Amino acid sequence: IYFPQMAPISWLSLFTIFSITLLLFNFFNYFSFLLPSPSSQTSKKISQTSLNWKW
Repeated sequence: IYFPQMAPISWLSLFTIFSITLLLFNFFNYFSFLLPSPSSQTSKKISQTSLNWKW
């Protein structure tokens, strides 16, 4: 049985296309979830509250 081989330029183009799509997918997933930056008010609230453990 004879299996025809792909040309190296075809493998290179496939690799570049898949790499670019992977990078773009990760890029857009990373920047689609922008968390709000912590403001000074929330940090003050966290520092002032004390933890009361109920044993």
